[in-house]
Amino acid sequence: MAEPRIVIVGAGPAGMRAAARLVEAGLCPVVVDEAPASGGQIYRRQPRQFHRAAASLYGFEARKATGLHRMFDALLPRIDYRPETLAWNVYENVVHLRHGTESEALRFDALILAPGATDRIMPLPGWTLPGVYSLGGAQIALKAQACAIGARPAFLGTGPLLYLVAYQYVRAGAAVAAVLDTSPLAGRIAALPALSARPSMLAKGLYYTAWLAAHGVGMLSGVTPLAITGEGRVHQLRLRDSRGSEQIIACDAVGLGYGLRSETQLADLARCEFAFDAPSRQWLPVTDTDGRSSVPGVYLAGDGVRAAGADAAELAGRLAACAVLADLGRTVRPAETALLRRRLARTARFGRGLELGFSWPARLAGELPDATLVCRCEAITAGEIRGAASTFGAPEMNRAKAFVRIGMGRCQGRYCGLAGAEVLAAARGVPVEKVGRLRGQAPVKPLSISLAGAAP
Repeated sequence: MAEPRIVIVGAGPAGMRAAARLVEAGLCPVVVDEAPASGGQIYRRQPRQFHRAAASLYGFEARKATGLHRMFDALLPRIDYRPETLAWNVYENVVHLRHGTESEALRFDALILAPGATDRIMPLPGWTLPGVYSLGGAQIALKAQACAIGARPAFLGTGPLLYLVAYQYVRAGAAVAAVLDTSPLAGRIAALPALSARPSMLAKGLYYTAWLAAHGVGMLSGVTPLAITGEGRVHQLRLRDSRGSEQIIACDAVGLGYGLRSETQLADLARCEFAFDAPSRQWLPVTDTDGRSSVPGVYLAGDGVRAAGADAAELAGRLAACAVLADLGRTVRPAETALLRRRLARTARFGRGLELGFSWPARLAGELPDATLVCRCEAITAGEIRGAASTFGAPEMNRAKAFVRIGMGRCQGRYCGLAGAEVLAAARGVPVEKVGRLRGQAPVKPLSISLAGAAP
């Protein structure tokens, strides 16, 4: 009898740990990775021609990052690893892949989706100026290009990544103008009991903020961003502080991010059930404790289910692999799954603390000026989204998409969908869950087109 074909999409912490567990069971999974090398965003490897020390790239996580890299590299003779390959559709028991100009429809017996997460963005006037980057983009510039987004960048948003990226930039020699957090300090204090579920992670966060303060970086909490301005590129950032006073921050770049949004498009195409998660204000795939989705044979792990960090992703990846093995009739020790569940529950409590302490600033969507661009791909403004509600009576996001084209561009709502839903909900005066979510369509990302017989 042929061995079952198990496909893992994503080679970040969740995908790597899932692959390792399947190899332990004597299986040879297919690992599909969009990146040129494993590691995901958090443990992104530097280009081969770069030779920087791991400590300068990963800080406190250097040992963990290099350990994961070595572990996965040791798996390569025993897995079917496919880097620089896009999984662009899932239909029934087939995942569609694209590598360069080559396409393949790969039938599977089990599919583990571990696609990770991307920056969650709240638009504001001027966020399309040259010099504005997502926090993840700012981090990639340091890790993969060894350069900064500006000589004097400001970092705006909320969440642990805001402080980590600022710390990395100062360590790299940049003169960070300010770290500007939309979440109130009181929220982080209220979240301390939940954050204490992982004392070492809490200590790292406190260290970053203390280190930044000691190095003269100004930090404000509870801010309301008003606009990014400049002629041809970023020159300054306007905001209201927690006391209501307007301030101007001189800067030549802005790193922008409000936590993470899970990459759920493939789960949607696989027909997985979704449910609204009130604390994060996102629609997320429904899974059991071990990562089984509502669709038999489809499993979910890591930040693609819920953005909870690299440690949680590692645990979830291994646990999902155990679920696959159990469902295939392979022996899995109950003690192993019980331990993984306990550890994952602890990280989940910490994750809830992050959502409480660094909340998504939904209120800002209702305050956006009508002229503010929300959907960059289709150049759709906040006013046009409101018009979908007032003029056309759009009750939910997919009707608004049909009327004004929000989410119909290259990113299919990855960057505008969550903020656009908040704008539509505020315009209709309903809770954001009432306007639903943008439905996924294949291909999840643009594909190159090759013409047979075309001239070179």
